[in-house]
Amino acid sequence: MVASAGVATAPPAVRSVLGVRPRLVLASSLMLFVELALIRWTGSNVVHLSYFSNFVLLGSFLGIGLGFLRAERARYRPFYSPIALAVLVLFVLAFPVTVDRGQDDTVIYFTSLTTTGPPTWLVLPIVFLAAAVITAGPAELVGRCFTELPRLTAYRFDLIGSLIGIAAFTGLSFLGAPPVWWGVIVAVAFAVLLVPAPDRTAVLVAVVLVGVPSALVVAALWTESETPGARWSPYYKIQTGSRDVNGVPIVDIAANGVPHQQAIPAEARVAFEPQYGLPYERSSPTQGGDLGNVLVIGAGSGTDVAIALRNGAQHVDAVEIDPGLLQIGREQHPDRPYDDPRVDLHIDDGRAFLSRTDARYDLILFALPDSLTLVQGASSLRLESYLFTEEAFASAREHLAPGGVLSMYNYYREGWLIDRLALTAQTVFGHAPCVDVVGGELGQAVVTVGLTSADQSCAAAWGGPSADTPAPATDQRPFLYLFGATIPALYLVTIGLILLVSVVAVAVVGGAGNIGGSYRRMRPYTDLFLLGAGFLLLQTKSIAGFALLFGTTWVVNAIVFAGVLLAVLAAVEVTRRFRTPPLPVMYGVLFAGLLLSWLVPEAWLLAMPVPLRAVTAVVLAFLPIFAANVVFAKRFTETADGTAAFGANLLGAMVGGCLEYLALLVGFPGLLLVAALLYAGAFALAPRAALVPSPGLR
Repeated sequence: MVASAGVATAPPAVRSVLGVRPRLVLASSLMLFVELALIRWTGSNVVHLSYFSNFVLLGSFLGIGLGFLRAERARYRPFYSPIALAVLVLFVLAFPVTVDRGQDDTVIYFTSLTTTGPPTWLVLPIVFLAAAVITAGPAELVGRCFTELPRLTAYRFDLIGSLIGIAAFTGLSFLGAPPVWWGVIVAVAFAVLLVPAPDRTAVLVAVVLVGVPSALVVAALWTESETPGARWSPYYKIQTGSRDVNGVPIVDIAANGVPHQQAIPAEARVAFEPQYGLPYERSSPTQGGDLGNVLVIGAGSGTDVAIALRNGAQHVDAVEIDPGLLQIGREQHPDRPYDDPRVDLHIDDGRAFLSRTDARYDLILFALPDSLTLVQGASSLRLESYLFTEEAFASAREHLAPGGVLSMYNYYREGWLIDRLALTAQTVFGHAPCVDVVGGELGQAVVTVGLTSADQSCAAAWGGPSADTPAPATDQRPFLYLFGATIPALYLVTIGLILLVSVVAVAVVGGAGNIGGSYRRMRPYTDLFLLGAGFLLLQTKSIAGFALLFGTTWVVNAIVFAGVLLAVLAAVEVTRRFRTPPLPVMYGVLFAGLLLSWLVPEAWLLAMPVPLRAVTAVVLAFLPIFAANVVFAKRFTETADGTAAFGANLLGAMVGGCLEYLALLVGFPGLLLVAALLYAGAFALAPRAALVPSPGLR
């Protein structure tokens, strides 16, 4: 099937207005763009997915793997992709879902307390399967191009297309483009790829099968985009509504379908909910009305900043990660706090801001920073995860002026979570904090700790942790809302079902009518399967590491994704152009890179100046990724069945996405050990001919 030059005969019925290289780049771009758009859009309308973003990611990996396995056998164009996309979009918009925090008490979800729409056991499988079907189409087109080009040439253009897809989606996020633009781009790409070279009947069929569903998608997304009061930030679908309660103007703000915050005059907010004034009552520097420098992390629409100004703050640094929420505060908050000359605005991650500033504060306030979403590409990391670790509290302590205090409040819902935060404060500051539990069922509480015990004024002493209070979260395991080092049953059941569905789907779809045929095709490439799983864990560790070092912002996340692909592309180019060392040597470089990343603690990196920190972090993160992909490129270029080999690698990445949850047990650095085991297995299973190549082979 594969010629000596690495080129196979193309499958039938492959005609296009584009040549093979442009077609490959466009299909790869579409594949990445659709994957990112699905993660972003479904999470905005199905609230449960805000905490399981890799649910869609895993479905996409499954679909991409299936698409490659089908590539050489499929006789017709994958019209099923735009049709499935239309069905998913119409279904989700017709039945948007808001879910409660579930029945599992070992992990807390900050969502609404009511359930609307279809049950989650119905919605989540539909979304997972739809993601697989939608992404399988572009992957099938990419796989067909792989049969027409030499292995590494095809892989090279696939990576270039993937980078273009990431850049396009990142650019739209920067511009705050609503989803209708995502739909237009996807529709145009599907039309170019699926409408054949001139042939009247074929064009008519393609126009119907592509044009009609694409038109439905664009129309539905346009309707959603034009909803009054709706806007799209890089993190949320934000909806606002104004009302008046007894003469008090209120702006209600919902994020991803969940009531998130309200822009209310400071005086009314403190009157309605006195707990908002407790940080100032418990802070000794504010007792005499002399409150100098204040830092508000999670400034949102501005109410907490307005309250600080009302309490006499001379200067406020307002830090908010979401530019959309900040803009709403600028435009709609009744007190206009962001117009006050005493306020400086910072669109940034709170922990990252602390690591870069030299300022000292009389009050540092963590103002309800619950993000309602996860960092894309890291299934267990929320935007605020690194703000509530023991190391983060220590960083805040270092930025307190003499007499200063750190205070935080939220609807914590669980007594053990309140005690955990209080225990963290006590561990870092050396004395018990003030703890005011205000709220009934939702468990609203205020935790305030002074630089010294004399700097705080508690109404009553904190009773101390109970026997079952979890230890403080750390930068290695920043899972504040997880009770204990465990994988919640909800996650385990979800992972089990995903793997079961994937096993069946690969057997049925990839086998082209021969159940089990796909597994026989992939069996010689078990090492490539393990390489894919290991690579996904390296990518996850890189995302988590850069989030700690530089912030959980969408910009940092996009840079890391692009950086990973650039490292992979560099590995491909080096393998194509130069005589690289044999596989055993490259495996040695890979394990050395893993060991180096394991040995260098992130605390060292955080202590470095930002430029040096960036260079060191790039080397530590991308050296093993580069080495792993040189290994893959060398092995892939000699495979007999390129699409089966690449499909095995992608399905391995899906399994790696499931193994990512092991971070809940071993922490993010522990993923390096899991990846090392996977790579050791890949080395052990690699064919001897690949490990000891004949003279002249690279």
